[in-house]
Amino acid sequence: MMEPQENTNGDAGPSPAPPHPHPQLRRERLPVQKGSVCSRSYFMVVMVFFHVYVLNVIALLLYVHYNSGTEPSSSSRDFSSRSSGHKAAEPVDAQPADPGFTRRVHLPRIEGIRVGHVQKVSLVPGKMHEMKTLSLKPLLFEIPNFLSEEECAVVVRLAQLKGLMESQVMVPEGQDELNQQLNLSPEEIFHLLDLNQDGQLQPHEILTHSRVRDGIWLTPENLREIYAGLNADLDGNGLLSLEEFGQLSSDAFQRFLLQRGVKRSQLVRNSRHTWLYQGQGAHQVLRELRNKVIRLTRLPPSLVELSEPLQVVRYEQGGHYHAHHDSGPVYPETTCTHTRLAANTTSPFQTSCRYITVLFYLNNVEEGGETTFPVADNRTYEEVSLIQNDVDLLDTRKHCDKGNLRIKPSKGTAVFWYNYLSDGRGWVGEQDEYSLHGGCVVTRGTKWVANNWINVDPDYHRQARYQQLVSQQESQEQQPDTNQEQNTDIHQDL
Repeated sequence: MMEPQENTNGDAGPSPAPPHPHPQLRRERLPVQKGSVCSRSYFMVVMVFFHVYVLNVIALLLYVHYNSGTEPSSSSRDFSSRSSGHKAAEPVDAQPADPGFTRRVHLPRIEGIRVGHVQKVSLVPGKMHEMKTLSLKPLLFEIPNFLSEEECAVVVRLAQLKGLMESQVMVPEGQDELNQQLNLSPEEIFHLLDLNQDGQLQPHEILTHSRVRDGIWLTPENLREIYAGLNADLDGNGLLSLEEFGQLSSDAFQRFLLQRGVKRSQLVRNSRHTWLYQGQGAHQVLRELRNKVIRLTRLPPSLVELSEPLQVVRYEQGGHYHAHHDSGPVYPETTCTHTRLAANTTSPFQTSCRYITVLFYLNNVEEGGETTFPVADNRTYEEVSLIQNDVDLLDTRKHCDKGNLRIKPSKGTAVFWYNYLSDGRGWVGEQDEYSLHGGCVVTRGTKWVANNWINVDPDYHRQARYQQLVSQQESQEQQPDTNQEQNTDIHQDL
């Protein structure tokens, strides 16, 4: 449309309208400033396009945010390039010990969304499984029908053929060697055990220490009996002062327990277990199980392949496993068990750095045997509140029903959770204390389970050096005859 020409006389009025074909219907037009109308229309069009552009940018950013991490990124190829032919790419830069060494691998982490949320996962070609969020603290999922009945039967049979061993000896001896190695004085040990630093050892502080050190599940009643037998609590207030603690030898509790005798029900863990290799040359069901775990966790395959073998556990009637963490907190003076060779340092403190736990139920338990998460989705986590008024949330024989979440064993079902938080940069962060869990006592029947633990060192540089050592070892073990199968898995049967 052509704009009307300006009036040379400076008249702001409109130009004369052309003759109307029907004079009888002719109406008079009101004077309108068309220049103002066009400017307003142009402004409105520009603003509409601007808002549409902003909305598109926001939508794109949201799409990228919620889709990054659902699949392993291209940068993770360095950790996932181990093939069946053992042609591994270098996992990290040439000199990972350099302080300027940058991270090239990010660990994908599945979003829980909310408790009860169900999402689809592809574990085998042409089939989708449902994965349900059971809790957000820890991030815990359940996948029914992860294993078929035939696969469960094969795993159980292989474990029986391999032979199972006791998961815990009755009373381990020589527990004072670590104290001698560290050259700790009684006063230093006292302050380490005094969690709230009030100058006295509370019953729960002694119980926690003894359970970890001696492997015996002492109750407050047991503790009072030991105090009386050793004349440890001189004033009878149920607390140990520094002076009272100093009168006890480092192995006083252990010697008392040995003299008294310990029942299997008093152990921290009452079960039998074995380990099944899942690498090259293993049974097809075991290798397929590991491939499912890779697809489920979406981690680089090499992290899964270099992790611990499959652990198969049998709980007889009366069997249990008191509440515990699969991984310990990692401090600067602590090394991970699986990467200790790459640490280039010696440390008396080692822990199992298990980033993810995948637990498989291999049978239906007649009664009992639930997996409990005592503090799942609690608002806060306080260790001192786990034992209150003779109610011990860690005790899966007496107080399993007091836990926040219990999972009933169902044949073929898998549950998995993260034992560590994210560091916010795509790697392993601090220990998730809410991952505290245990196995309730089996009151009738037998319980079969299996565990796949994915080992990742929170120290990225140490994990990278470990990956390099494994890659170099495999390169050295390669032979010209490619038809000859070789077992290059670095893990030995435990």
